[in-house]
Amino acid sequence: MTRILKLLFPVVLLLASAVHASLPDFRDLVKEASPAVVNISTVQHVSAGLSGSYQQRYGLPEDVPEIFRHFFGERMPSPRGEQEKTSLGSGFIVSHDGYILTNNHVIKDADEIVVRLNDRRELEAKLIGADESSDLALLKVEADDLPIVALGDSDVLEVGEWVVAIGSPFGFDYSVTAGIVSAKGRSLPNENYVPFIQTDVAINPGNSGGPLFNLNGKVVGINSQIYTRSGGFMGVSFAIPINVAMDVADQLKEKGKVSRGWLGVVIQEVSKDLAESFGLDKAAGALVAQVVPDSPAEKAGLKSGDIITRFNGEAIYLSSDLPHQVGRVKPGTSARIDLVRNGKRKRIDVEIGVLSNTQTLASNTPPGEFDSDSMGVLVAELDDSQRRKLGSGGVLVKSVSDGPAAVSGLMPGDVITMIHGENINDLDDFKQVIAGLPDDRNVPMRIIRRGAALFIPLHVPK
Repeated sequence: MTRILKLLFPVVLLLASAVHASLPDFRDLVKEASPAVVNISTVQHVSAGLSGSYQQRYGLPEDVPEIFRHFFGERMPSPRGEQEKTSLGSGFIVSHDGYILTNNHVIKDADEIVVRLNDRRELEAKLIGADESSDLALLKVEADDLPIVALGDSDVLEVGEWVVAIGSPFGFDYSVTAGIVSAKGRSLPNENYVPFIQTDVAINPGNSGGPLFNLNGKVVGINSQIYTRSGGFMGVSFAIPINVAMDVADQLKEKGKVSRGWLGVVIQEVSKDLAESFGLDKAAGALVAQVVPDSPAEKAGLKSGDIITRFNGEAIYLSSDLPHQVGRVKPGTSARIDLVRNGKRKRIDVEIGVLSNTQTLASNTPPGEFDSDSMGVLVAELDDSQRRKLGSGGVLVKSVSDGPAAVSGLMPGDVITMIHGENINDLDDFKQVIAGLPDDRNVPMRIIRRGAALFIPLHVPK
């Protein structure tokens, strides 16, 4: 046995050496990049008098001595009627004269912003501009010849690449963590204009706003969010691509605000059943559920039921791909859209507008009803007020029973506006269209639910 172990020992050493050689070495990267990474602390002054929560909870008098404040689990208000909220985050220097990028949520509502440099200097920072939609903020400190990060190209970043984060999780300055790119182009709830980079790099509170480096020591993203059930790291973190961030930063520096492209459509995912109902051979693209009146999309001739497959030459696989592309187009410029309409491919040009808020729609129960036993749905006419708010006709779903409507996911309160390519303006249209539907197949049905338009597949029975 001893002889066998002696023979195997060199092999084990060789394998260990090979494994070590295949792993990246981050030492030089960290030494070169760390000087341009900063710690950001903020202070917010909040008005809070003793006449509020503390008197009610503890029965304290107005002139409670300062020493007794330390016996309570919360920060007590100051005698001036104010208390301070503090927060910590990270950032990085992008210009020698002191411009710094970080997350908007790091500095939001701050009355004071202090940047601590790698050499332990602390400088007060001025907010140049912030963009809540992309969660980015641009700061400026008064200093010269500051170290800066090298910027990479997030568009060429590939899934599986090694990446490194430097930041201040829980206030531990210049902590270094590493991992790989798990996915690109991720969409998160309420984050329509950022195609996030997903990584398994350990990111925790305090890392927000810090840089994400590739192995060449170039910034490819800004660490922004984590997915967690515990409040700590769970192996799923998200970074804003640096190409998106620098576009925002340039606009903030130049104008103090960000202008985004606007197309003016409400879109939804193309499911397998919807793809079949539209006659597509695969589930891909962005299905136009609604075209906003007087929008660039309407002026260009886009219609409900169109399926956008490419935007400016870029393939649209998921509906969430489209807002990312549109948002990055400069308003006033022309964009090319490839789409499928009624089974035929079409190409149109559209002049992109400036993103603006749109109104939400509402519905109430109107008189006039029709109970469709074959579909398993009770529908009613819309009144004049509802038609004005919708900008079109339709029928209101009052109740759904067992049948095709329930299987399709139709819900009370939905407004049916189109079935199988035929507009539904009133009950007469609804009756006529469902009577002529083809048997035993899925057909697209357009509805408005809680103010948003979407298509669902309606399976017509035999």
